[in-house]
Amino acid sequence: MTAGVDRPADGKVAVERVDRPGRRGMRLLGPAFVAAVAYVDPGNVAANLTAGAQYGYLLVWVLVAANLMAMLVQYLSAKLGLVTGRSLPELLGHRLPRGRRLAYWVQAEIVAAATDLAEVIGGAIALHILFGIPLLAGGVIVGVVSMILLGVQSRRGQQPFEFVVMGLLAVITLGFVSGLFYGPISWGEAVAGMVPRFEGTQTVLLAAGMLGATVMPHAIYVHSALARDRHQGAHAHPGTLGRLLRATRWDVGLSLLVAGSVNIAMLLLAAANLSGVSGTDSIEGAHAAITAALG
Repeated sequence: MTAGVDRPADGKVAVERVDRPGRRGMRLLGPAFVAAVAYVDPGNVAANLTAGAQYGYLLVWVLVAANLMAMLVQYLSAKLGLVTGRSLPELLGHRLPRGRRLAYWVQAEIVAAATDLAEVIGGAIALHILFGIPLLAGGVIVGVVSMILLGVQSRRGQQPFEFVVMGLLAVITLGFVSGLFYGPISWGEAVAGMVPRFEGTQTVLLAAGMLGATVMPHAIYVHSALARDRHQGAHAHPGTLGRLLRATRWDVGLSLLVAGSVNIAMLLLAAANLSGVSGTDSIEGAHAAITAALG
């Protein structure tokens, strides 16, 4: 049964209104929040803190532009899954000839492996910094916790899994946004940072790194499957589909508003408290700099 759809005894489909995320429409939110976790990973932390520490508020506009781009791309991915009933990888496998399909598969595997490696290493370093756990043991812990989270999805369904991920995203959001209340943020300079500009080639390279850490290919792949699996069969009911697409726009907009706010908070935090501090391009250096500046 499609989420958000009631089937009366006469067999007709009655669709709830989801034009706005009210009490009933809120139940349809969730898939985009899972994809949004990719937008607040260790790469974002390093890139955003480095940008703020070295160039102040200069590159705020990069994060705003990247987040707007991400909203469009993620919505299109979710829409693809809802309209076709297939995920993006499934459609590519169905429509591409064998040679290009295999090439696409190889690059996707490389992207997934590289991204997962960064997440596991980042988690292991975080556990080492916070609790002194050896890196190897930390990597094992991260892997085990990841498998448990996937087990929640397999055993309990997608919604409980989404709630767990949304809780983790809330922790990250509170952690970085709360830091804004402890630093002397220059809001005038932050607004001025919305004007697109560079100061030398180094800022161009850094902006490319910020963009690359924000718009992640694996999040685009998976979002089509998340939306398809959450609302199975939506593509077969045109009336239902239109309302689910409106709910999906809210889902994508709210989730990436949260993720974008976290990224911007990182940069503002660094611009206000870490100006001129070196070493913020690594997790250890960022932790040391924030600890020295904010305690």
